[in-house]
Amino acid sequence: MSYYDIDSILTDAEKIPCTFQLELPDLGYLDNTPTQPLKSGTKVSLPLWLAEMLAIANTGDIEGKSFVTFDLPSALGNDVIQALKADPRAVPLRDQSAHFYGLATHMMELSEEQELAAVLRKTFVTRASEIALHARKVGGVGHKGKGAAEEGSNLGIGGAGEDFLRGLEDWERKLFRKAHDGAKSGKEWMEGVKRF
Repeated sequence: MSYYDIDSILTDAEKIPCTFQLELPDLGYLDNTPTQPLKSGTKVSLPLWLAEMLAIANTGDIEGKSFVTFDLPSALGNDVIQALKADPRAVPLRDQSAHFYGLATHMMELSEEQELAAVLRKTFVTRASEIALHARKVGGVGHKGKGAAEEGSNLGIGGAGEDFLRGLEDWERKLFRKAHDGAKSGKEWMEGVKRF
């Protein structure tokens, strides 16, 4: 991603739970104790960009300790992963994080969670096919069936369609928009060909 990519900046600003491995003077304000040092073992939520830098940085001691260790954020917690395993379409990813896939891919680079990669791959493929199906139906882009009175549905205008769109995270919304625009352009082209 680009340095100026707003989605990348917002993903890097997501907070993740970290545990400090050393006592650090003058950093007590991170734990709401400004006059005290930040004690070893203190758990603090830090932006992803800072947590990554502190986890990678070596403290310079013989053991090669890093300043912090981190856990997966709640958006990628065990409950969410289990729900995604059960049915990826039923989980509103935007409620977990507006940039769910960006956060997940960043966390996969930093952690060694093999199961996470498999679950996310299955989730994206399953949800992408559902998104493509809905995008084709929006605003009359769908094809007429035999004797059908309407072309497609007005998914996204209200009801279940609105709930569907509300649950899409940022990458999925972009995919939805591109799929919808592609289906709409394809339909317009076909109508133009039929006139000749």
